[in-house]
Amino acid sequence: MNLARHSISSTNPIQILDAKFDAECDIFTASTPAGFAIYRTYPLQLIRKRELTGGTLSAVVPLHSSNILFLLGGGRSPLYPPNKVILWNDNLGKEVAELEFRERVRGLACRRGWLAVSLRRRVIVFQIGESVTRYGEWDTCDNPRGLIAIATAPYSTLLAIAGRQIGHVQLVHLPPCPLPVSRDPPSSSPPRKPPPPPSKHPVSIIAAHTTALTTLSMPTSGRLLATTSVRGTLVRIWDSITGKLVRELRRGTDKADIYGVAFRPDEQELCVWSDKGTVHVFNLVVSGATNRQSTFSPLTPFLPLPKYFESEWSYAQYRIPVQSSHISLSSTSRSSAVDLPDEERCVVGWIQAPSDDPSRPPVREYQLIALTFTGGWYRLSLPKLTGHAKRSSGSHLSSGLTSGSPPKPSHVPSPRSISGSSTTSRLDKGKEKERDKEKKESRNCTLAEYRRFGRWDGWG
Repeated sequence: MNLARHSISSTNPIQILDAKFDAECDIFTASTPAGFAIYRTYPLQLIRKRELTGGTLSAVVPLHSSNILFLLGGGRSPLYPPNKVILWNDNLGKEVAELEFRERVRGLACRRGWLAVSLRRRVIVFQIGESVTRYGEWDTCDNPRGLIAIATAPYSTLLAIAGRQIGHVQLVHLPPCPLPVSRDPPSSSPPRKPPPPPSKHPVSIIAAHTTALTTLSMPTSGRLLATTSVRGTLVRIWDSITGKLVRELRRGTDKADIYGVAFRPDEQELCVWSDKGTVHVFNLVVSGATNRQSTFSPLTPFLPLPKYFESEWSYAQYRIPVQSSHISLSSTSRSSAVDLPDEERCVVGWIQAPSDDPSRPPVREYQLIALTFTGGWYRLSLPKLTGHAKRSSGSHLSSGLTSGSPPKPSHVPSPRSISGSSTTSRLDKGKEKERDKEKKESRNCTLAEYRRFGRWDGWG
């Protein structure tokens, strides 16, 4: 009897080798065994696809929304040697330059006119113009993930790379990022002025974790920096100028491989996703929906409780559906010749889209786009938390109660009736369970739209 795991689809599964958003999440690229494609993020639209023969790509990195892409060969049969970065002009449909190194390229980050290449133990920065010139080089600790992050907003300067010690981050300041070239007629308003220089000299090293880093992320301004480690339980937010810890957010209690962190464009929220298949959303400001905390958190100033009880948990989550948990007639047991995609691996970005709530006025709100490596495109709407659910369970109210849950009634003995007491008790318990269920569901993101991408013969 064949008891192998089966899939729910009668067609071959979509395999995405890599997917990346541009800095503004206006477009994203998808690398597949057949080539690569460029899509508009929202509404989802295929802009262009390139069928490539002779090998596969491990990464296609867009330079904002321009026609320049950076390609890396990878997979079982790389299209390009893994020690080369290919500059691809998509208007011409061909490669226009290449950078060759003595070892495999681990990671890339880019902004207007600049490219940073991460190798195993060093990072090299190039200036991209009429020609490609080498700008600088920095040594790092062992960095097999190729961690690197760069600020992309106009006048931003920050480049974050792995430090020379495990768990440390180096902060490098490049020349200010130039303004984007506008295709519209010149505006009558005065040009945007650069921000004032920092009053203090910015720090150059942050001792972020005691274990190896797994992600480095920052908003486009570069004002904040998010770091995670191999433990996968905490996300730490740092001020990139002072180097001080701003917030510490808890993804969970069990170990996980965190794939990425993305800041909302206005820096008021961020989302985290990992190999657990769950997207967590945290609030970074005082107003709005606040993060969950332990019911014991108000006692931490008075009792020597472990730091765990001070943790901030996500106020909203979404679980990426997994197809392999279902069964159908077509067997898809693993083959040594084909690498099946990880169903829980995804990339998440922020967009602005019209609200899907018919009871609210048609205003644009921030939503999430999750791209899975099986070709799923999920548009997620964040929960509208009101009342007690909107306030932090760790904040103090004037009555001394925590606001994460309704106040508990005082235990005053009441006359017990002979009949009907057990029935009333059961009804109260049932209502309490329904309230708890509604409260729990209100913290889940809503799937507003689902599409498919990555299939060359249509949407799939």
